[in-house]
Amino acid sequence: MALLNSTFISWSQKLAIAWLSFVVLIAILATTLPLPYLPGFPDLAHVAAPPFGASNHWLGTDPQGRDVLSVLIFGARTTVLLTLPAAVLSAILGALLGGAAGFWGNSIRLAVPYWLVAVAGGWWVLRLPMSLLAFVIAIVGVCSVVAAWLRKQIWPAWPVPIDAVVMGVATTLDTIPRLVLVVAMAAVSDVSLPSLLALLTLTTWPHSARLVRAQMLRVRALPFVEAARAAGIPAAQVWFVHALPHALQPLRTALPLSIAGLLGLESTLSFLGIGLPPDVASWGRLLATVRDDPSAWWVFVFPVSCLIITIVSLNSISRRRLAFSNHPPR
Repeated sequence: MALLNSTFISWSQKLAIAWLSFVVLIAILATTLPLPYLPGFPDLAHVAAPPFGASNHWLGTDPQGRDVLSVLIFGARTTVLLTLPAAVLSAILGALLGGAAGFWGNSIRLAVPYWLVAVAGGWWVLRLPMSLLAFVIAIVGVCSVVAAWLRKQIWPAWPVPIDAVVMGVATTLDTIPRLVLVVAMAAVSDVSLPSLLALLTLTTWPHSARLVRAQMLRVRALPFVEAARAAGIPAAQVWFVHALPHALQPLRTALPLSIAGLLGLESTLSFLGIGLPPDVASWGRLLATVRDDPSAWWVFVFPVSCLIITIVSLNSISRRRLAFSNHPPR
């Protein structure tokens, strides 16, 4: 029985990898495939045509006359170009923040010059009007950091509650439903592919940060980390070179689940008409066209099938990685 279960899991993982590889390949080759119609080209002579019922529309057309096959292919391209980078960037951001919070906690201390640089950087990130005060703060901060680097530091050091700040921000983001947060942020700014990518990244990093922080709390007490500290290696090097790579192990399982969650979120936003611009093909936007003609079942079945198979494949890979990490081979 165990052998059958192992074989079944192995074959399910192979099928999942095959489907995901097919989606990625289609996304890469979308612009070079010999498609009869582009996704934004409306064929008004064949509106809401069923599959194989119109000339060169193998999967039919939607209620606006767009070719369903072309929209599915370019929708796969949108999915790969949006959800995969967003998942990777959010994992990197969460890993750095969670790793720093777990390694240093609230005990790290930074000198005043670094605070000045942080204030000037925050001033620029928030796009506040650049005043003489902000310019002076930036110049003084940079000069002071250079002086500190030259071992001529005379500034006092203030504590930085990294753990409290990171976990506080993560808890705040987790208390608000992600869909509501993304919709609210998208409503107050123009949405494009880069801005939506940044929006998804900034709202999905807390889960990765929590996983890496929890793992870092265990890793920082291991003997090899203590030996590195005893050898006089700088704390930043111990954190980045020795401790952080071992704290990233939970992300191997969490990354496919993160991609699946982002795929569902992006499809929901596109279905609501809030996410990507109207000229960008998306599975969720194709699914939304069924409201114009409920009898056009094909514009519902095909994108839903793509979404379900992709999400199930990602979950299958994640479960396999989790089982492998819990029962490593001997």
